[in-house]
Amino acid sequence: MFERVLGLPAHPLFIHAAVVLVPLLAVAGILYAVWPGARRHVRWTMIVLAVATPGAVFAAKESGEAFGESDNFQSAELQTKIEEHEGFGSTLFLVVLGLALVALVMAYLVRPLATDSVGPVVAHWALAGLTVVLGLAAFYYVFKAGDTGAHMVWEGF
Repeated sequence: MFERVLGLPAHPLFIHAAVVLVPLLAVAGILYAVWPGARRHVRWTMIVLAVATPGAVFAAKESGEAFGESDNFQSAELQTKIEEHEGFGSTLFLVVLGLALVALVMAYLVRPLATDSVGPVVAHWALAGLTVVLGLAAFYYVFKAGDTGAHMVWEGF
């Protein structure tokens, strides 16, 4: 299912959605977490991104695994590079899944116009801190996955 789209390898097509949506979700989540004035502007965008981004990353990850299993990539050196790239992609999926879940919880618990709608301030800042950490981790892993993949492509496998 994830191997080809209209006869083309699916992975180069699917990664573009992940590369765009992951940073957008991270920025929206961090803004919502730390800047109360932005919440009413970012809330629905963050919710949509929290639903769409894990799917995009999952499609990129699965299509990459199908692409890497093709007969074109048999050398041991290339397999090592592919495994490193897949590791970043798998970690990215878990980080994005966590970020999406925290963003949805925040959208439910932290109302855009209310400053104390979470209840205890500690719970709010725990969610905010977790969002910032996961957002920064998402930036890191989307960069590392993209960088290792780009090096394989542009350095001729």
